[in-house]
Amino acid sequence: MDDSKITLTIGKQKNIALIAHDGKKAEIIAWCEEHKEELKKHFLCGTGTTARMITDRTGLPVRGYNSGPLGGDQQVGAKVVEGKIDLIIFFSDPLTAQPHDPDVKALLRIAQVYDIPIANNKATADFIITSDFIDKEYNHDVINFKKNISERAETL
Repeated sequence: MDDSKITLTIGKQKNIALIAHDGKKAEIIAWCEEHKEELKKHFLCGTGTTARMITDRTGLPVRGYNSGPLGGDQQVGAKVVEGKIDLIIFFSDPLTAQPHDPDVKALLRIAQVYDIPIANNKATADFIITSDFIDKEYNHDVINFKKNISERAETL
């Protein structure tokens, strides 16, 4: 039996993080309004300003963390590690330098490590939110971190 991976289940009700750089906030708000009926079925959270603006403009309840430059991206990443975020919608601005770019890259990396779907533009977000998986349980394999740590500790 291969125990290098473990199977995790993303439930029917998703924990969705909503994040947008300043130049993309209007776009994510419009996207949330467009997909409001689907988003209502799930638990929503996001970085500070984005979460507040989405709630104010769409009425969707979005639990806010700190803003990205003040550690919000890292808070979302920590929630991914804890198994409390299943999906990330992150409308990033590729044409504007971000002072917290290392935090953004860390969030993208941790989402990849934990096999969490992440959309960083509207087209990908549209594909994800309309996927058959959005309202179903989804099993995915991730690294068996306990085994990995145990083996690494033995070799050091």
